[in-house]
Amino acid sequence: MDISSKIHNEQRALNSYALQLTKNSEDANDLVQETMLKALTYQTKFKEGTNLKGWLYTIMRNSFINNYRRIMRRNTFIDTTDNTYFLDSTNHTTENDGENKFLAEDIQEAIKTLPEDLRVTFELNMEGFKYHEIAEELDIPIGTVKTRIFVAKRRLRKQLKSYSSHYGFENA
Repeated sequence: MDISSKIHNEQRALNSYALQLTKNSEDANDLVQETMLKALTYQTKFKEGTNLKGWLYTIMRNSFINNYRRIMRRNTFIDTTDNTYFLDSTNHTTENDGENKFLAEDIQEAIKTLPEDLRVTFELNMEGFKYHEIAEELDIPIGTVKTRIFVAKRRLRKQLKSYSSHYGFENA
């Protein structure tokens, strides 16, 4: 199977990951298309025998971050007027999602630090695959799948402990 076919076979997983990043189905579809285009354009840069899904996820994450930065730059303007009505008015405020972006980045970085066997199993589970599907895909017993997911969650919980009190998950 050639690399283009392998890339197209990962589209379902990319759709799921894009939806996690964007929280919007239209934006997710755009992000998947952009990722697929970049992957197909730069497929010669992919090294055979390495993790294709990880390579695609990296392309998607970087595209998402770059698009976000572009939007922020475009929406930034300098107002030199003395009229502070809109600044003082609470009717025109929006919630800052920047903190959530940092949290998502920290979670992704924590996931990257997991050993590959735990990380791959955990990511498949996060993409919505059922235990028996993961076991079949990785050719391992279902008990091993459950153990790897449990251990991965425990390690991530420990790594991300600083967020637990801030978000009210002390006992989780």
